[in-house]
Amino acid sequence: MSFLYDKMAGLVRKAYDSRISGPPTFDMADHFPGSTRLVEAWQTLRDEALAIGKTLTDVPRFHELMREQSDISDNDGRDWRMFVVKAYGLPMTRNMARCPALVSLLASMPEVLTATISFLAPNKHIPLHRGPFRGVIRYYLGLSVPVAADGQPATVLRIADTDYRIGNGECLLWDDTYPHEVWNQSNEVRIALLLDIRRRGMPFDMELLTKVLIGAVQMLIRLKGRQP
Repeated sequence: MSFLYDKMAGLVRKAYDSRISGPPTFDMADHFPGSTRLVEAWQTLRDEALAIGKTLTDVPRFHELMREQSDISDNDGRDWRMFVVKAYGLPMTRNMARCPALVSLLASMPEVLTATISFLAPNKHIPLHRGPFRGVIRYYLGLSVPVAADGQPATVLRIADTDYRIGNGECLLWDDTYPHEVWNQSNEVRIALLLDIRRRGMPFDMELLTKVLIGAVQMLIRLKGRQP
């Protein structure tokens, strides 16, 4: 991670930490009721993701989208590929055409700022890290999750020293500014839907800061002309 990005992320995190506190995980009904429709459609969403996975080498690695994330994406020679459908409120038109069911569901969920289909290579480890932006909370829906010999999901998401094994059609809503890491303890690709949801009930100044930061990221995406 670049020094400048790390420094800016630390400042943003400090600003939010001073004004917002909360648990590592959230109740779905209170914070993202739209999850019900995604869970009901998970098999359709899985099929779209599997079709995308047939040309997986065309899907960029995370550090190819954000070189600042090389230390968690390019750390072990195993891929973490991200198919971005929506980025901080901006539609990725080229990618949206490949997952119409997901796009249709997201159209009725304006609180979803970012939507990505995450492909985690066999035996990939994402090292311990923290997200910088407490203005959103992270949603994880298992689409194609390998199964271990004991019948449990073979992918482990550790958040604040607690392990979560999220299987197919299962979901979790959590704050990614808490320290977390991921292991795919299998010989198969794990596919999950990752969404960033606008956090509800923030103080006014944090709402304003969130709008400013989202606008700045949107401007950078437009300047780069990036359509992942």
